[in-house]
Amino acid sequence: MKKTLLREKVHSRWLILLIDQVIVCWAFSMSFLMTSRVTYTDMFPANFLPYLGLFSAVSISVFMTKRVHNGIIRYSNTEDILRIFSAVLTCNVIYWILVQLVVKANIHIVWPQLMEAVILNFFLSSTVLVMLRLGVKNIFNVLKSEEKQEFKTILIYGSGRSSVLLKQALENHPQIKYKVVGFVDSDIDKVGKEIEQKQVYNFYAIAALKEKHKVNELIVMSNSLSKHGQKQAVEECIELGIKVLTVPPADKWLNGQLSVNQIKDLKIEDLLQREPIVLIKQNIIKQLSGKTVLVTGAAGSIGSEIVRQVLSYNPRLIILCDQAESPLHELQLELEDNQMAAKVKVCIANIQNLTSMRSIFTAYQPQIVFHAAAYKHVPMMENNPREAILSNVMGTKNIADLSMEFLVEKFIMISTDKAVNPTNVMGASKRLAEMYIQSLNSSFNKTSHEKLLEDSGFYMPENRNTHTRFITTRFGNVLGSNGSVIPRFKAQIERGGPVTVTHPDITRYFMTIPESVQLVLEAGAMGQGGEIFIFDMGKPIRIADLARNMIKLAGLVPDKDIHLEYTGLRPGEKLYEELLNKEEFNIPTHHHKIKISSVIVYPFIFIQEKIHDLLSLNEAGNEVEVVRKMKEIIPEYRSNNSRFEELDSVAEVYH
Repeated sequence: MKKTLLREKVHSRWLILLIDQVIVCWAFSMSFLMTSRVTYTDMFPANFLPYLGLFSAVSISVFMTKRVHNGIIRYSNTEDILRIFSAVLTCNVIYWILVQLVVKANIHIVWPQLMEAVILNFFLSSTVLVMLRLGVKNIFNVLKSEEKQEFKTILIYGSGRSSVLLKQALENHPQIKYKVVGFVDSDIDKVGKEIEQKQVYNFYAIAALKEKHKVNELIVMSNSLSKHGQKQAVEECIELGIKVLTVPPADKWLNGQLSVNQIKDLKIEDLLQREPIVLIKQNIIKQLSGKTVLVTGAAGSIGSEIVRQVLSYNPRLIILCDQAESPLHELQLELEDNQMAAKVKVCIANIQNLTSMRSIFTAYQPQIVFHAAAYKHVPMMENNPREAILSNVMGTKNIADLSMEFLVEKFIMISTDKAVNPTNVMGASKRLAEMYIQSLNSSFNKTSHEKLLEDSGFYMPENRNTHTRFITTRFGNVLGSNGSVIPRFKAQIERGGPVTVTHPDITRYFMTIPESVQLVLEAGAMGQGGEIFIFDMGKPIRIADLARNMIKLAGLVPDKDIHLEYTGLRPGEKLYEELLNKEEFNIPTHHHKIKISSVIVYPFIFIQEKIHDLLSLNEAGNEVEVVRKMKEIIPEYRSNNSRFEELDSVAEVYH
């Protein structure tokens, strides 16, 4: 019997309709008897049948129209109950009107207590129909809970409509074995109250709830993780060893049902989310709509997100340029799957190859350039300084020079906080790139700009009335980017540890990839040329704390289940990053998360000569001389934990 009741077979909707009609006809009959005050011997007089027949016809029509019989009874919710009340009310109103207009006028049967019977029938019918559904639902849930030998005791964050829907979905789900203890909310007005027989608690009560009810998990909606109260609750759970899971909003559930695959572990990226960025989209639309946009490094973490976001601003064409074949192919497939590839051209090319890049500029004539291509890994570039120079300096120079030659409107370069007071080859190479494009922007008026291009053999069209505006955006690490610490820590945790951190006190700034690209687009739109925009990166995060939180998110105990090992600073690495050097200061903009760095701008002739010498040394292959030259050009460049530290004394004498 129990197996029959619990089986997942859904009975025919016509059977449900038949049961509903039996109930409403019974309720109608009882209403007739109670209002007519008939005797036992005259319980159903002859004039009752026309009334009953008409009511049955009306109720069948209304119930089918409102699809009352389509729901699965054991999954009934508030909307189903409201639908029943609406259907029963509609039945009684239509029935009363038809009796007044048809029955009385044509059949001449009078029912003096009609109004009382209709009102009584509404309450009686709706009550029995609702009780049927709630009764079946409760019986099913009780039997189902008895069947579950093991279940997880959970809390749900929030007490709004979406949280109630989540509770109902979890309790009724055929595959998920969860017992909801209550809701957690920071709204004082809701704390202490009950919703569907479950109490609303403040996040301070989580520890006591874990002790009393053995709470295993907290489930949160993924679209509200940046809210202050929710972050506090999540952090409390992490400290207590309670696993945190996320689910998408109810409107993202598959066919209105929560899928097991949509319940996911909280990621460290979710925990570090901040308040959503508010963009002035009209400025970005004005810059990008109908334009041809080139993105270098398009297959990388930042470049690919630039592509996704730029496509939402209706460009005429977007050119994806990268030398990484497989990642670029994956991005192309993603865009095709999302029907976003119609405005995309994919070009495999190396920015170090001026001929290849010129052919792209010639073929597509880009108007906006986002330059994200770069080598970024500090220890690797410390061991390969020649390649850092070729890509980050010469490659940037190639794209910048071509942007001037082909009259690009704006050139937006993605730089890094490691360019500030650089302690490694990678940071120094990015600082050189910043210096070069700033000198291009500041040193040429219309006449000298044209003269330079003509002297270089570039074609200059007539009636030229503008020149390229060069803009730099500078920010720190992005969460989850290729090769960053988060994927590495995750892999180490999955292997059982240890998790390796270079130094217990090392800190870094972090942003999410979408957040950083949103600010890049905003800065690019507001930039007039020559600016270095720096972004609000929030507070720096200790990498050791990040590692411990990731271990806790995996449901493990740091230094017990997974150990941390400190391996020492890597070549070129420093304990903390800076957004400004000692000679720079911030200038605010209209966007509170974006500021302009006031930096020294060098004359183009000076920077051009220095970079020419640097590239000549680089071509000769002497790495020491290359780094020595970089230190000569960048006075603040001091190597850290590197084989090039011995050159710093020479640089100090020079300066």
